[in-house]
Amino acid sequence: MAIVGIDLGTTYCVVAHLDDRGRPVTVPNRDGDILTPSAVYLTGRGQAVVGQPALDLAMEEPDKVATMIKRRIGFPDFGRPVGGRDFRPETLSAIILRKLVQDAERALGPVNEAVITVPAYFDDSRRKATQDAGKIAGLHVLDIIDEPSAAALAYSFQAVPAGENLSDEPRTVLVYDLGGGTFDVTLVKLGKKRFQVLGIEGDVQLGGKDWDDRVVKHAAEVFRQAHGIDPTTDPQSLAMLQASAERAKRTLSKIDQASVTVAHAGLKMQVPLTRTDFEALTGDLLARTRLTTLEVLETARTTWDQVTKVLMVGGSTHMPACRLMLRDLSGKEPDRSLAVSEVVARGAAIHAGIHAARAARAAGRPADDALADVVEISVNAHSLGVEIRAADDRLNNKLIVKNTQLPAAASRVYHTAKANQTKVRVRVLQGEGTQAAACIPVGECWITDLPPGLPRGAPVQVRCGVGANSLIEVMALDMTSGRTARAEIRRQGGLTDADIAAEAAFVAGLEIQ
Repeated sequence: MAIVGIDLGTTYCVVAHLDDRGRPVTVPNRDGDILTPSAVYLTGRGQAVVGQPALDLAMEEPDKVATMIKRRIGFPDFGRPVGGRDFRPETLSAIILRKLVQDAERALGPVNEAVITVPAYFDDSRRKATQDAGKIAGLHVLDIIDEPSAAALAYSFQAVPAGENLSDEPRTVLVYDLGGGTFDVTLVKLGKKRFQVLGIEGDVQLGGKDWDDRVVKHAAEVFRQAHGIDPTTDPQSLAMLQASAERAKRTLSKIDQASVTVAHAGLKMQVPLTRTDFEALTGDLLARTRLTTLEVLETARTTWDQVTKVLMVGGSTHMPACRLMLRDLSGKEPDRSLAVSEVVARGAAIHAGIHAARAARAAGRPADDALADVVEISVNAHSLGVEIRAADDRLNNKLIVKNTQLPAAASRVYHTAKANQTKVRVRVLQGEGTQAAACIPVGECWITDLPPGLPRGAPVQVRCGVGANSLIEVMALDMTSGRTARAEIRRQGGLTDADIAAEAAFVAGLEIQ
């Protein structure tokens, strides 16, 4: 059985594996393309079309096509019907994953295990939802790995065999990852067979799509002023305008002049756009990435003099303004030695290889030492805490602060709010805010069957743990009775095992092309 690494992107997906020599290699899809658009067309007749054909069909039937699914992962629904039916983002993502695996199996043989990448700034609910999408697709998800970490791992192993290019002198690499829908900056220390994340910052609602939207808004306004009608009010006109805006953005990455086609209500207009115009329309978006880059250096207490390399990752870094901004900010020429759209999947494949090598060694089977000996250390992107009451306020009592080395665990003693409590709710939060309402609710668990007659203020010890893949678990100890309970987190809007099985049956029954 082959093991693959999957970059499940907002706009494009890539699959990679390790070849017989331990080199990460991308796997083309059935059409011979490395990139598969993250688009799903649902016919309503038990069929689904994934990839470029789905994008093409969006021009004619936008209500039957789902795109930008990753921005909704972790939410209870996609936000609108697709093909007349409401879907969960996990299910739509699973359809894409199933297509990616089907295509990969044509080259590799059966595939049932994978490492899937996520933005470093994804919270627990989004990570768990991504893992569930893999299960719905019929995959055994070996692990979830952060996209910038995967990119840095691929950079480290670019001169295969794996690990042999790593020098004894550690290097500090800043990974600037601007994808189609998300943005991350990660600071990583690379040494010989040691890979350590120092700090993470990011924005899960910032990506190349936001640059596209600025062009759409500009072109639509020019059209409205000329003709008195708004092309964005019609779904089909909007879909065509969005596609034209993205093409113009790509063109402006190569030359200084492009145009955007706006067609609506029998009228057609070409809106000229220069690179200077484009950069003026989107300058504040780039500034947001600049501030985030500076923030990760500050939180990691690192200066630019200590940064060895600035690595650019993600298709949106093709925009020249990104390179110029990073060069001016860091004083270093950004590195794009690896294919920016493929490097994350390759890193995921390496991580899968490391995982498999360790498992083989643990089972007493022959293992690739170059992979099995690699030490990977990550950090949590968000502080982890528990909601507590203080008078009329509900506060975030942090247990594990942001950028703590993973895996990590911490415990604290809390006290019951009133006498004779028979159960205690533990509400787990992620975020940096003091007020609970300003944080991301991970979920909650209950400590039940407390002894009768407990006084107000009876002690309960809560222990929160974060795994190396940033997934969370909770344990609690009733200190009066001494009973320990491993509390399963009930994630808000998350899928149960029964839900996953039902969605998996639906996806398995689809004819996916």
